Amino acid sequence: MKIIIEIISLNELKQLATDTFGNLVKAVVDVDRELVALDAELHPDLEALLLENGSKQHSLWGTNFYPELQGDEFIEFDSMINLRPSRGNKSRGVENEIIRNKIVNVVNKWIKR
Repeated sequence: MKIIIEIISLNELKQLATDTFGNLVKAVVDVDRELVALDAELHPDLEALLLENGSKQHSLWGTNFYPELQGDEFIEFDSMINLRPSRGNKSRGVENEIIRNKIVNVVNKWIKR
């Protein structure tokens, strides 16, 4: 489990996937601080890591990366931590297009595909 502090390659991400779930890597993205935490079995563990390092709850969104897939299929917006009815997000996905775009931009900043 780590917060990315250097750009990682798609091959590194593929290795992380192989070491855990086989085809995916769980990640939590801080859209305000532009950080990505990854490499854990559960999104809440990554969420806790970011919170311990100064992130704010409302900025954190759970995702899954599929390093073998391209385009829109690379990032899956699906996590229990995304359920936030009080903030207008009533599903495990990320319903707000602006937030989804922010997530994609942060991911593209740290993962070289």
